[in-house]
Amino acid sequence: MASWARLSPSIVEYFEGEDFYRCGYCKNETGSRSNGMWAHSMTVQDYQDLIDRGWRRSGKYVYKPVMNQTCCPQYTIRCRPLQFQPSKSHKKVLKKMLKFLAKGEISKGNCEDEPMEPTAEDAVAGDFALINKLDIQCDLTALSDDLRESLESEEKQKGKSSKREDTNELIQSQDIEEKLGSGEPSRSVKVHTVPKPGKGADLSKPPCRKAKEIRKERKRLKLMQQNRAGELEGLQAQCEPLSSSPPKAKCNQPKSLEDLIFESLPENASHKLEVRLVPVSFEDPEFKSSFSQSFSLYVKYQMAIHQDPPDECGKTEAETSPNGPDCGYGSFHQQYWLDGKIIAVGVIDILPHCVSSVYLYYDPDYSFLSLGVYSALREIAFTRHLHEKTSQLSYYYMGFYIHSCPKMKYKGQYRPSDLLCPETYVWVPIEQCLPSLENSKYCRFNQDSEAVDEGRSKEPDRLQVLYKKAIMPYGVYKKQQKDPRDEAAVLQYAALVGQVCSERMLLFRN
Repeated sequence: MASWARLSPSIVEYFEGEDFYRCGYCKNETGSRSNGMWAHSMTVQDYQDLIDRGWRRSGKYVYKPVMNQTCCPQYTIRCRPLQFQPSKSHKKVLKKMLKFLAKGEISKGNCEDEPMEPTAEDAVAGDFALINKLDIQCDLTALSDDLRESLESEEKQKGKSSKREDTNELIQSQDIEEKLGSGEPSRSVKVHTVPKPGKGADLSKPPCRKAKEIRKERKRLKLMQQNRAGELEGLQAQCEPLSSSPPKAKCNQPKSLEDLIFESLPENASHKLEVRLVPVSFEDPEFKSSFSQSFSLYVKYQMAIHQDPPDECGKTEAETSPNGPDCGYGSFHQQYWLDGKIIAVGVIDILPHCVSSVYLYYDPDYSFLSLGVYSALREIAFTRHLHEKTSQLSYYYMGFYIHSCPKMKYKGQYRPSDLLCPETYVWVPIEQCLPSLENSKYCRFNQDSEAVDEGRSKEPDRLQVLYKKAIMPYGVYKKQQKDPRDEAAVLQYAALVGQVCSERMLLFRN
């Protein structure tokens, strides 16, 4: 591994002008527009700074969409793993994997939260498949019968003051912990229906309530359940005698992502899953020994999913830092080994401030495991793990968010997350961006109309150029080159990469 101090600088070759090509999202033949450059070498710090300005890599090709002109604007999106909580549909995927590993159970049919497969163009764009149904509900626990009846009584006698029932009748905690997978009470609230035509109404029963009232009651139940930790404990404290024994541990706390992923399996489990992190380098013995199997899986995936020929695997150089993660920085494969066989490979970049997901390929025979969603959740958990040693590494980048393409909006379902403003390059919570995106494909998310790009190129003459095997500032280089087209290309490059990267990376000129 190369040391942090001796790293060679990034060397890039910028392609003048803008590329026009067929859009993989709306299928417009010439609607997709971007600027691009070839990275002969690239340091992790430079790539971190580039993706924070809207760039993205596919192999060694690094590109930036022309946001105000391209047919489907692509906004850089990042998730905040430290605050991430898995949704109900995320939990379903994790439980499905655990059932398969423990008992060999295979879910039948396609669940509505199954990931959609990316198109071939998505693969070129460096995206990965992890689509699931939007569902921000979390698992809830049921209220006791008595408390629920109290809520029903309060709803029926709306407008009248009613005293809460004696809290001594609350049932014990083991009865309260019943799960509600659907988000609704597992023991259904009594709702009286309108008598069928021709049959007399039972006057002994309360009158039928409107659907609106029922929905309001369900919402109240959910809110009460979410606040149960504080409210129910407070009610119980009022009616239960003080005890000298230590308080019982709260067993109704929601499980963390790690708890769900690493739940223990029985000794006689049907399958064994192992996730290995391998640097993308033929100098690494584990990568070299598994390359043939990994490459065969890639070919199988490309043929089955994309009908697309595979690219050659390039060699990358890992970077280490005294304060960085133990595995170092750079490009890695997260290999998913099932019973001694690779069934999926997640390609990731470990950068100074984030884990950036590049691509996922997997064995189509295991599509029933929703490996796109599962691998994304594993990568979020992995980011949290790296953060424990490297505090500045605290984000999970998911590539581009494309609001105008319905099947590509899934990335916004990993909350909390932020979108990058395409003009000032500041991060804005996605909730603040969505209303604007509903009205326009292209949006400036920064609401401060006076704000500008603080990292913009201010002194282009300080830009570093590699020319005839010599490194020189652009101010010196331009005295030797009088071609106005060359000057326009260099200035365009400087504006896109920003001042810091323009001074640190070497722009190759022939």
